[in-house]
Amino acid sequence: MRPDVQAFFDTATFTASYLVVDPATKTAAIIDPVLDFEPKAGKLSTTSADALLAAVRDQGLHLAYVLETHAHADHLSAADLIRRKTGAKIVIGAKITEVQKTFIPVFESDARPDGAVFDVLMEEGDALPLGELSIAALHTPGHTPACMTYRIGDAAFVGDTLFMPDYGTARADFPGGDARTLYRSIQKVLALPDETRIFVGHDYLPAGRDTFHWETTVAEERARNIHVGGGAQEDDFVAMRQARDATLAAPTLILPSLQVNIRAGALPDPTAAGNVFLRLPVTWAA
Repeated sequence: MRPDVQAFFDTATFTASYLVVDPATKTAAIIDPVLDFEPKAGKLSTTSADALLAAVRDQGLHLAYVLETHAHADHLSAADLIRRKTGAKIVIGAKITEVQKTFIPVFESDARPDGAVFDVLMEEGDALPLGELSIAALHTPGHTPACMTYRIGDAAFVGDTLFMPDYGTARADFPGGDARTLYRSIQKVLALPDETRIFVGHDYLPAGRDTFHWETTVAEERARNIHVGGGAQEDDFVAMRQARDATLAAPTLILPSLQVNIRAGALPDPTAAGNVFLRLPVTWAA
């Protein structure tokens, strides 16, 4: 079965969010929504989420879920905002508890490390109904321990595990990440039927391309992905990924993003004066 997939691309964070619809029942899910944050001024806005919600409203859809492919380090999630406005349930991989246990001490957060702030924690092989379609969970760690690929009909939403074939694959140097685990997770995705539509979490415009893309297929990834295509071997991939990751700077929004996203996109409680603060841990350079 073939869901309708509508992409919403945020050029500030190069993030693709998706509205996925069962055409038979108009039941829908949103995947990886963005809460807009301007870090220099500390300003939040809801432009990206509002566009998704407007599409839900204008098309007369019933929004059942907000699916998070992982706890993002490059943008704040609008999942909690959408849940509060619509009642949709927030879904994430069950290993989010490992991510919470890693980062709660970093921020001295009041978040609970049990995943309870999310509504549904999915394990490999779990499924949820989406009208006449089904959301099937494929655990694809390596970028983070909690990364999930969601299969809905002929579509697979891979988050940051894979990118477009000319850009490659996710970094694997975050806490809990591992290049060898990532390679093996990617093989699970590449074992899906050739015609499976792949929807990626970001596009960063590699050299030689000047338009954003976010949809490809398993066959294209298996044949042409510059990191794992053409039968690339595990040891070669691990060596490439580790060398490449060693050159990468931390994402610009990693500190504000993680402390919000381990809370399912909910901001910290306001102070007695009504102000909301995010924490900026400070360490000495090595």
